[in-house]
Amino acid sequence: MGEFGRVLTAMITPFKADGSVNYDVAAELAAHLANNGTDTLVVCGTTGESPTLSWDEEYQLFVEVLQAVAGKAKVIAGCGSNSTKEAIAATQKAATIGVHGSLQVVPYYNKPPQAGLYQHFQAIAQACPELPLLLYNVPGRTGQNLSPETVARLAEIDNIVGIKEATGNLDQASEIRRLTPQEFQIYSGDDSLTLPLLAIGATGVVSVASHLVGNQLQQMIQAFSAGEIATATEIHLQLFPLFKALFLTTNPIPVKQALKLQGWEVGSTRLPLCEVDSDVTDKLKVVLDKLDLI
Repeated sequence: MGEFGRVLTAMITPFKADGSVNYDVAAELAAHLANNGTDTLVVCGTTGESPTLSWDEEYQLFVEVLQAVAGKAKVIAGCGSNSTKEAIAATQKAATIGVHGSLQVVPYYNKPPQAGLYQHFQAIAQACPELPLLLYNVPGRTGQNLSPETVARLAEIDNIVGIKEATGNLDQASEIRRLTPQEFQIYSGDDSLTLPLLAIGATGVVSVASHLVGNQLQQMIQAFSAGEIATATEIHLQLFPLFKALFLTTNPIPVKQALKLQGWEVGSTRLPLCEVDSDVTDKLKVVLDKLDLI
């Protein structure tokens, strides 16, 4: 259950000039990503600006992206919430249209203890037993860390198949790998840590950079898997300036600007995220130009 591949793209949500979701561009971008290194699209996660999307907008994005990549890539629906009841409702609705899995973020702002976190994810898993779930631990955004011990307990639930590990802490990722069965999949939540995490048993990455370099990320991971460590390291170091440039300010502001520099009509971000400043744009142009991406 839940084979999502190596490169999972945390897809941005395109907007029109009036701020509404641009579903046509979303479908076009999804198809492009599926043809350029992406195994699975993660729709309506942090990079997709889920905090400012309505449930109806999210559901429609799931529908449009599923149609756009049918037979080419899988789709994971971001259905997490800091309300267990809301997360269950959203996940059940997404499951009815045939998404391949769901991303479930650690509940944010209310900072539940580990027992509450366990019960939250357990309840969602039990409500949707046929749908593979990917945990998402990003304490820098949620205010609470999902401990390796709790992850290990959750890994015993059949349809909790992996974790997007975005603590930036290699020791925590090592402890998760030590405590969980090999089939439990660990995905790096940071592009710059993909190669280090592969070394301690990760499967791949939930990536922002794959909007721009999906094929190169596939090459890096495949090279590592084939024992060609020097090649994998070379690709990592070549892409490292891009990984850092995409986080010069809050994600997804830089990646949206990068896509616009490539000619994609993805629009702006929704408030309270704001337009990118000229200094960030200039730095992005230098990095993109050096990699022949613009």
